[in-house]
Amino acid sequence: MNLMYFSYWQEQIAQHAFPVPHKLVAGGEERFHSVKCALDVIVDMNAIVGIHDGVRPLVSVDTLIRCFEAAEEYGNAVPVIAVNDSLREISESGNFGVDRSRYRIVQTPQCFKASLLKPAFNRAYRSSFTDDASVFESTGNAIHLVEGNRDNLKITTPEDLRWVESMLGGH
Repeated sequence: MNLMYFSYWQEQIAQHAFPVPHKLVAGGEERFHSVKCALDVIVDMNAIVGIHDGVRPLVSVDTLIRCFEAAEEYGNAVPVIAVNDSLREISESGNFGVDRSRYRIVQTPQCFKASLLKPAFNRAYRSSFTDDASVFESTGNAIHLVEGNRDNLKITTPEDLRWVESMLGGH
């Protein structure tokens, strides 16, 4: 992680009197490595760990509450929303429609009991680890899904950024 961001964060804390105790941890090459670095500093094995994407600035308070409460009860919680669009699966023999009711769009924060998540990250990185749930699930653990919020968009393209800016009244 660029140390410039550490300085920037310290400025934000001073400017906004951010009262929540925290530690800054340098990230890694992939999401997996960044999460592992953060998990390495967590000593309270009873803690609920919430991992959130910085590119999802519109998560609702209700989604946060649902995730942390469900993780406390079930050991983990991953917010999802239903797929509205029609889907097609592409294969070597062509393509075909699939039943969209069987699919969900995964969001963050993904929340876990530290005692369950930390051991899952004691493994080698795989490219199939696209989120924390996939790492956790790879150890044989089941994922508990909770309702996300449709506005919890992931900003990955310039169009996504323009859409979020317009939602916030910026353009």
